[in-house]
Formats: sequence, structure tokens, C-alpha cells
Amino acid sequence: MKKILIFVLLIVVIGALVAIALSKKERGIEVTAEKVERGFVQQKVTGSGQIQPAVDVNVSAQVAGKIVELNAKEGDRVKKGELLVALDPRQYKAAVERSKSSLLSAKANEKKAKSDLSRAKDMQAKRLISDADFEGIEAQYESAKSMRMQAEATLEEANDALDKTKLYSTMDGIVTKLNKELGEMAIGAQFQEDVIMIVSDLSVMEALIEVDENDVINVSLGDTCEIELDAFPDTLFKGRVTEIANSAVTRGLGTQEQVTNFEITITLENPDNRFRPGMSTTVDIFTNRLDDVIKVPIQSVTVREKASLEKKESIEEGPKDEGPDPRESEMQEVVFVVEENRAIAKPVKLGISDDTHYAILSGINEEAEVITGPFKVLNKTLKNESLITIKSTK
Repeated sequence: MKKILIFVLLIVVIGALVAIALSKKERGIEVTAEKVERGFVQQKVTGSGQIQPAVDVNVSAQVAGKIVELNAKEGDRVKKGELLVALDPRQYKAAVERSKSSLLSAKANEKKAKSDLSRAKDMQAKRLISDADFEGIEAQYESAKSMRMQAEATLEEANDALDKTKLYSTMDGIVTKLNKELGEMAIGAQFQEDVIMIVSDLSVMEALIEVDENDVINVSLGDTCEIELDAFPDTLFKGRVTEIANSAVTRGLGTQEQVTNFEITITLENPDNRFRPGMSTTVDIFTNRLDDVIKVPIQSVTVREKASLEKKESIEEGPKDEGPDPRESEMQEVVFVVEENRAIAKPVKLGISDDTHYAILSGINEEAEVITGPFKVLNKTLKNESLITIKSTK
């Protein structure tokens, strides 16, 4: 009797499991879905970097000397033509005096040589001097004249060096960096700057960012931007692309971590007077835009083999043994639409995308209801004409 009871219980359990399985099969695969929308899709490119003044000037010495005047400190506002730095001028004043003395001597020598040449011309006219002697006197005059010109050039150089001991502001702006203190040496150089201070025009600010090589091709001059600074949370600033680099910035060259970016300059339209050079920023550059298009959520777009989307051969015709179908390896973007409790795969032509939606150029109409999840079901489980049950998302 006990064995019979156990047997009956097993039959009941198996029957219940079969009924549940059949019920689930009849209900179909649980999915979420939503109606497609018509609207705009705005593509954007994002990059990060720092803000900087559009114009800044390095104030540096072209001659060496000790700083004896420093008339501005970091944060000071300066005017064009204002004296910022003065170097010790004593050695340069002495050089000017030496040059003046040399010039006086050269002028005296030239005057004497010119007088000798004049007398020699009179003597040559009277045949009282040989041609060789005349040519020698003429050469002495030309040499004296050359020495006078060299002395004038040396004096000009000495005056120029003296003038360079005083450094003036070339524009209105703010001192954004001060590298030297009063009494320090400025190492003057023509080809390598020894920057004493930096004067910047903070009324025009730029964001210098880096963008991936795959995205930079979508960016054009004049594209509008939204700029967010870490120092100003929840505040967006406007700007436009004003420069796109032609050469790349490459890091990790020849390694698996190689990254190739391009620098893009964005001019801010509404800079805040609290901006400081070097502040970190993230920029969204708005590139392509499509208006009044059908759009679907990004997660609803998946891929399937083209061959699996075509109708199967009828049983009456029987299978055709023509070898493997090369189309089985070809993939097609699709969205699954809901039709009479079934998921119908619709091949689509995609346009641009934003953060949340794809623009659909062809393949579905605006009355369609597309399946949006779950991801695993859309990616692998769901097949063309699969039975489905719409799961409420409320």
C-alpha cells in the first residue's frame, strides 16, 4: 500500500511539472517592450582636458641680469606698456659708453682718411703722386669708413641690450604665473626662454581637450559644445569648436596600450571671471543631428545571421543539399517587434545614435512596438517568431 502511495505522488509531481512547463511554453518568453518614438537624435563626441587663456604671453629676458625691479605679482592686473621687470643695467650702460667712444675714434679716423684722400686727388691731378700710392690712400679711407659703420652697429647693439633690461607688458591682462623673485638672476637667451612671469587675457578662455581618432572625423569647425568644469558642478557653459589639430598625440607607441588622440580647441562663449588656467573640464561636442526620425532604444538593436531571418523551406519541397550557405556568417542589425504575441525580427538600417537611442532610417514604422529587454534574451535567446509575453515594467 505504501509503495502505491509513493507511486501516485510521483505521478502527481511529474504531472504538475509538465503542466508548469507547458504553461510557461504557452506563455512564451518574458520580455519588455515599448512603442517607438519619433523625434530628433543628436550625436555627440566627448573629450576631457583643461581650460586655458586664448592669449597668454611669456615675459622673459633676452639679456642676462639681476632683477632689481619687480612691479607685479601673481593675480595683478596690468596694462599694455606698463613696466613689469627691470634688470641691473650697469654693465649695459658701460657697454654703451664704450661703443660711443669707439664710434668717436672711428669717426676721427674716417675724417683724417677722407682729408688724405682729398689731397691725394689734387696731387694725382698734378701728376705728383703715383697711382699705387693713390690707391693705397683710397683703401685707407674705405677701411676707416668701414670701421665707422661697424662702430655705429656696435653702439646700436649696446643700446638695444640696454633697452632690453626693462620688460614691459605687451597687452592688458592678469599675471597668472610668477617664476622669479626680486634679486634673482634672469638668464637671457635668444632661443631658450627663461620665463619670469606669464600675462594672460582671461576675458577669452579656451578648453583644450583630446578626442579619440575614431571620433575626431565627426567633429567640424563651428560645432556647438557644452562645457562642464569640475570646479563648477551642475553648471554648463557654452562654446564652439575653433581649432582641430592635424597631427596626433600618441601615447604608448608600439605597445598594446597605444592611444592616438587629436587635440581640439573650444572657445567658451560665457566664461566666468573665476576661471583659472589649468582647471579640468569635460566637453560634449554636438556633431550630427537628425530631426523627425523614428528612434528606438539602443538596447533594442541586436544582430542575427541573415540566413536565419529568411523563410524556411517547406517540407513538401524537401531540403536542398547545396553545401554550406555563405550567408550564415553574414550578420544583420535587427530589432524585434511585437506582432500577435510573437517576436518578429525586422532588419533595419541604422542612422546616428546618441546616449540612449538609435535613429532608424528604414525597416520599421512609427506604430511598431519594439522589444527592449532583457539583454540576454535579446542577445541570444530570442528568435524570429518566438512566442513572447510582455512583462510589465511598472
